[in-house]
Amino acid sequence: MTGATFYITTPIYYVNDSPHLGHAYTSVACDALARFKRLDGDRVLFLTGTDEHGQKVAKSARDAGVDPQAFCDRVSENFRTMTRLMNVSNDQFIRTTEPRHASASQAIWQAIAKSKSPKGRDNLYLGKYAGWYAVRDEAFYGEDELTTGPNGTKRAPSGAEVEWVEEPSYFFRLSDWQDWLLDHYTRNPDFIAPASRRNEVTSFVKGGLTDLSISRTSFSWGVPVPGDPKHVMYVWLDALTNYLTAVGYPETASADFKTFWPADIHVVGKDIVRFHCVYWPAFLAAAGLALPKRVFAHGWWTVEGQKMSKSLGNFIAPQHLVDQYGIDAVRYFMLRELPFGSDGDFSHRAVVGRINGDLANDFGNLAQRVLSFINKNCDGKIPTPGNFIDHDGSLLNMRAGLLPSVRQCIDTQELNHALEFIWTVVAEANRYVDSQAPWALKKSDPPRMDTVLYVLAETIRHLATLAQPFVPQAAAKLLDQLAVPDDFEHRCFKALAAHPLKPGTQLPKPVGVFPRYVETVAS
Repeated sequence: MTGATFYITTPIYYVNDSPHLGHAYTSVACDALARFKRLDGDRVLFLTGTDEHGQKVAKSARDAGVDPQAFCDRVSENFRTMTRLMNVSNDQFIRTTEPRHASASQAIWQAIAKSKSPKGRDNLYLGKYAGWYAVRDEAFYGEDELTTGPNGTKRAPSGAEVEWVEEPSYFFRLSDWQDWLLDHYTRNPDFIAPASRRNEVTSFVKGGLTDLSISRTSFSWGVPVPGDPKHVMYVWLDALTNYLTAVGYPETASADFKTFWPADIHVVGKDIVRFHCVYWPAFLAAAGLALPKRVFAHGWWTVEGQKMSKSLGNFIAPQHLVDQYGIDAVRYFMLRELPFGSDGDFSHRAVVGRINGDLANDFGNLAQRVLSFINKNCDGKIPTPGNFIDHDGSLLNMRAGLLPSVRQCIDTQELNHALEFIWTVVAEANRYVDSQAPWALKKSDPPRMDTVLYVLAETIRHLATLAQPFVPQAAAKLLDQLAVPDDFEHRCFKALAAHPLKPGTQLPKPVGVFPRYVETVAS
C-alpha cells in the first residue's frame, strides 16, 4: 500500500566514536529504505544524528582539554560529513545537546514519574545504585554477565572494563514491566527483527528484570532531572528520546507527531538491541506513548576476517572506501553482500568482485551495448516497437513483476534480496540480447530489431528506476541517458507504468556508468 507515511531512524551515533564502516552501513541501509518509500509515494521522515551526553563524552572532552560542548560540536560535524559523503538523504540530523531535546527528555521523565507500573506502583523512585557500570558502553551489568580479563579486571559482554559505582540514583521500576514486555513480544511478533534478535531479547527478559538506575550524580554532562538538578538523566533515557524530539514531543497534538508517531522502524546495531527492545518500550508505555512498530537489529562487519579495530590497523573510514571504490559501488556492496541482520566480512576481493561482476559486466554492459546500438543504428532515437511476440514474454513478465517483489523485500528489510530480484532481471535482459541478436535483425528484420531494442530500453528504464534507492547517482545517469525527465513524476515508481519511453525521443550519446575496478601496481 502506498500513499502512507514512513518514519525511519538510525541510532543516533555516539560522539565519542569516529565514523567508520559500521556507521556508514547503518546510514546507507536506512537511506535505501527511505528512498524506496519516497519513490513509492509515501511521505517519509528519515532521522539520524548524534548522541552527545554521558560520562564517556565528559571524560573525552576533559582528556582533550576542551569544553564538552566544543568537543561535541567538532565530532558531531564528522558524522554530518559522513552522511553527505555516503549520499544519505536524511530529513533531520538531531543532536541531543539541542534545547528542544532537553525539553523532550524532561517531559518524558515527568510523564513516567506521574504514572504507575503494571503492578500499580510508582514507576520512579529515589534510591542508591551500587553495581557494575561500563563507561565505554554507558551500561549497567549484573555480576552474572561479567567475565574476568587477563589482568584481573572485570569486563562486560562487550569487552569493556566495568567499574563499581555507588551513588544516589532515581530508579525506573523495570522489574514490574517484565510480563508486560513478554506479552507485547507475543502479541507483536514483528516488533523485533530478525528472529534471532527477537529470541535473544525474549530470553533476556524471561531471565528476570531488575530495576534500572536512570540518573547519575557523579558528573553533570547531561540533561538535568526535573525538580532535582543534582541528578542528570541516564544517557540512554536521554538518547532514546531523540526519536520523539524529532517529531515535536511533548507537543503530541503537533502535525509531525500525529503524522509520524509511532515510528515505523528503528534500525540499530545488534549491540544496542537491549536498550531499544527492553528499556525503550517500557519507558514509552510508562509515559503513555505508543511503541514503534519495529526494531530491526543488523549485524557487524569484520574486515578481511578480523574484527574491525583501530589497534589492529584495519579500522576503515568511509572516506577511504569512497576514494578507493566510488560511492555507488560501496553502497551496492554493503547492501548486496550479506543478508541485512547477519554479520559479514568486508574484503577488497569481495568488493572488486561485485564491482566488476554485478555492476560493470552485468548491468553496465547491458546498458552500454543496448544504448550504443541504438545510438549507432537508430539515429540515437528510441525506436518504434511493433507487435510483441512470445520471445518477448519472459522479459516483459519479469519486468512487470519486479516492483511488487522488491517492495515486499523492502517491507521486510531484506535489502540483499531486493537487489537479487533486480539483478535477476538484469541477467534475463542480457540473455534476451544474446538470443534476439539485434545486430543480425538489422539486416534480416529491421522492424523486429526496433521492437527488441524498445523492449530492452524500457527494461533498462525499469531497472534504473528501481535501482535508485541503492545506487542513486548511477541510476540517475542511466535515466538521463534514456532522456527520462529529471522530476519526481517521471522517476517515481508510478512512472514505471504511467510514463513509458516515447518512440522517437532523441537520446544523448551513451557513456558507461559502472566502470570496472582496475588494480593499480605500485612503481
